[in-house]
This record gives sequence, C-alpha cells and structure tokens, in this order.
Amino acid sequence: MSGGSRMSSVSSIEPKRAAVGDLDSTRAATPPRRADVWGAARRALPPVALGVAGLVAWELLVRLKEIPYYILPGPLLVIATLVKDWGTLYPSLLVTLAITGAALLVATVAGVLIAILFTQSRWIERSLFPYAVILQVTPVVAIAPLIIIWVKSIPLALLICAWIVAFFPIVSNTTLGLNSADHNLLNLFQLYGASRRQVFWHLKLPSAMPYFLGGLRISGGLALIGAVVAEFVAGTGGVQSGLAYRVLESGYTMQIPRMFAALLMITGTGIVIFLALTALSHLVLRSWHESAVKREG
Repeated sequence: MSGGSRMSSVSSIEPKRAAVGDLDSTRAATPPRRADVWGAARRALPPVALGVAGLVAWELLVRLKEIPYYILPGPLLVIATLVKDWGTLYPSLLVTLAITGAALLVATVAGVLIAILFTQSRWIERSLFPYAVILQVTPVVAIAPLIIIWVKSIPLALLICAWIVAFFPIVSNTTLGLNSADHNLLNLFQLYGASRRQVFWHLKLPSAMPYFLGGLRISGGLALIGAVVAEFVAGTGGVQSGLAYRVLESGYTMQIPRMFAALLMITGTGIVIFLALTALSHLVLRSWHESAVKREG
C-alpha cells in the first residue's frame, strides 16, 4: 500500500473517531441523576401503591363493618394516636434503637473477629462453629428470662439477648466469604511471595465483603427482633424498657390504637434499618462488584 493511500485511510478514520468521541463526551456530560431518580421511583411505585391500596381497604372495612376501635382500629385512628402519644412513644423508640444499634455493633465486631479466627485454622472452625449454631437455633424467648435473672443490669441483659440473635449471620456469611477467595489468585499471591497479611487485605477481604454486607443486612433486622423479644420478656416482669413494653402496657389497659401505633413504629424502624444497610452495601460495592455495578442499557 502506498503512503498516499495510507494517509487517506487514516484521514477517513479520524472523523469517525471524532464523532464517537463527541458522542461519548455528550453521554458523559448528561447528568445520570435524573435517570437514577426516575428508576428508583419506578421500582418503588408498585409496593407503595399496593400498600396504599391495602390501607384504604383496611379503613373501609373498619368503617363499613363498624368494627370497634378496641378490636381493630383503622389506619387513620392509628396515625392520629401516634401523633397524640408521640411524647410517650418516642422515648421508648430511642431505648429500642439504642439496644438494637449496640447489639448490631457488637455482633458486627465480634462476628468479623470470630470469622477471621475461623479462617486461620480449620481445627478452630470445626471446634467452635457448632456452638455458634447452638446459640442461633436456641429460641431467645426461652433463654431471655434466664439472662435477665443472671445479669443484674436490664439494658445489658437486653443487649445480650439481641446480640445472640444478630451475630450468627455475620459469622456465617463472613466465614463463607473469606473461604471463597479465588484459589487461582491465591496461588498467584503465594507464587509472588505475598505475606498472610497481604493475602488477607488484598484478596480475602475484598472477596468476603459482599458476603459480609449480606449478613449485615440480615443481622440488622434480627437485632431489632431480638431487642423487641427481650423487651417483651422484661416488660412481662414489670420492667419498663422500649416499644415492646408500650405494646404490653397498651394491651393491659385496652388502648389498642396505641398498641398499633407502637407496632407501626417497630415496623417502620425495621424498614429504615434494612434500607440504610442496603444503601451502605450499594455504596461499598457499586464501583467494583458485579452485584452492584450499573450496566448500560
């Protein structure tokens, strides 16, 4: 091929490259925030619409059947009671949130440390993991009275109960993630003489991160469940604690709308915890993991 023909070929390709570059720059300049907001709205619309329809049907059922409020209050009465009794329910909510948050924090730290210990030795994992399973399958409602009797501090007893429920998913998932590192990459690290610390920080920890975050989302809801169950047990003994005590108190005094308002706060707290941990998982994984990377098209 002559020099002139080569130059003409290159010159014909250059405008195409420039056009592609202009298209890419135009796409990059377009803010994706509006599309992300619209996509999130479309994903949230079906469950929100279904929930609103269920609440409307609930309110109509109560009004048409003239069901007494002490048997089944309507959603409007529950919301009105929540607003009216906010001064009583809000401090109880803070107590439940404090126990849940502390239990989740302790479960996270202890679960990760135990999982790292398990991965250091198969003998340690085989010796201790069955006891973690025993704690998981033992109903907390059965051992909560004993813990409250043995531990003199009620907040500490509630924390222990919530921790017992919350820590197993983190231990199990993190252990699985640490053991799921690519063996080919592990052999490559060993071939280049990487230390155990380098293998852990640069290979095993990134591979375990999605597993850990999945377990964290599960443990968030379980920590709330454990805290509420422990509060029920403590409330049965006359100890005032969190929202669970308000549920018991409302049942004893036949204040059913307040009971539903407290249940609504517990449910809302669980939803907020799950959404917050889901957002945290997305923020951590969105730039590198396949489960969170946004695909074009």
